[in-house]
Amino acid sequence: NDEKGRTTVIDLIETNARIYPVGRLDYDTTGLLILTNDGDFANILMHPKYNIEKVYMAKLKGIIKGEAINKLKDGVEIEPGVTVKGTRVKLKKTDPKSNTSMVQITINEGKNHQVKKMFEAVGFEVVKLKREKIAFFDLKDLQSGEYRKLTPKEVSKVFSLEKK
Repeated sequence: NDEKGRTTVIDLIETNARIYPVGRLDYDTTGLLILTNDGDFANILMHPKYNIEKVYMAKLKGIIKGEAINKLKDGVEIEPGVTVKGTRVKLKKTDPKSNTSMVQITINEGKNHQVKKMFEAVGFEVVKLKREKIAFFDLKDLQSGEYRKLTPKEVSKVFSLEKK
């Protein structure tokens, strides 16, 4: 549900099953979202002990440099007593004309507004954010608004992550 009464992704799904998203996307963030009715499945993908990677593409206001990227890899404090880091941070492109940077960042945690707060901690505003990957799931050929069902093999693969 949304505190402002806006439509959520669950409102768009026609089913009688009780489904919920694995993790969250901010209202202004796009990208990969997994929906399930299986709490164990969701827990494996969300719980920090499983160290599941989530990959985001962020468009930043400003031209980011190596020093800020290294800080993101080393760890930044996003709120008092909460330090997080990017397991991988790659500058993909800069556009001096529009004064923007495109950065791919991989995280293992899933704190509220984490990616935006991380970039803010090193002096950059995220103007666009897209989640591209969760574990081995990616957007492949899906366009915005499209979906597909998971295969039994993919579901089994998620449960095998629990044993690692």
